[in-house]
Amino acid sequence: MLELSRITAGYERRAPVVRDVSLTVAAGEAVGLLGPSGCGKSTLARVAALLHRPYSGTVVIDGSPAHGWRHRAPREQRTAFGVVFQQPRLSADPRMRLADLIAEPLRATGRREEAGGRVDELARRVGLSAELLRRRPHEVSDGQLQRACLARALVLRPRWLICDEMTAMLDASTTAALVAVVEEYREETGAGLLTVGHDRTLLNRWCDRTVRWEDLAGAAATPAAD
Repeated sequence: MLELSRITAGYERRAPVVRDVSLTVAAGEAVGLLGPSGCGKSTLARVAALLHRPYSGTVVIDGSPAHGWRHRAPREQRTAFGVVFQQPRLSADPRMRLADLIAEPLRATGRREEAGGRVDELARRVGLSAELLRRRPHEVSDGQLQRACLARALVLRPRWLICDEMTAMLDASTTAALVAVVEEYREETGAGLLTVGHDRTLLNRWCDRTVRWEDLAGAAATPAAD
């Protein structure tokens, strides 16, 4: 289970964008977090993925409290998460070929020898050709780059997926394809999912349950940068 308890977080301590919010995702469950732009839901997602340290509150991953954030988190906890962000061009190194982008987490964790086979496997799964894998981000579309970012999120076989507005910049066909990839992975592995968005129809179709931001106890009342 992924448990976020009484989280307060933000970018200026005197004006947090998340106040006293609690949320749980059971093992294997898909939970949608629905809310308008600027409400703080993306900040909460980053806290859940150990990418943003909260001012207060606790995160418990499969029964173990989080012991650090970002690079200070223990590898076992850090690599339990695969994260896909809304804007792929802000989360991809423009100097990297797509193949290297996908393999980056393997190399960072000392598993370079797995890169070739794993990249080929995931490229087929997300719909990237060998020719596209040789290209750099500026040479592909947003949809193609987001496919590579999803493959990167899956490369370490995470137990938890965090999708932060993953499909917001995509057309309907690419959205359907990437959601299908996520669901196929979850069916195979039993991974849990927290997906953030403002499209109620998509979240209701995709997830086991959808939580409205305004229903979370203590949710921030003042809009701020998401």
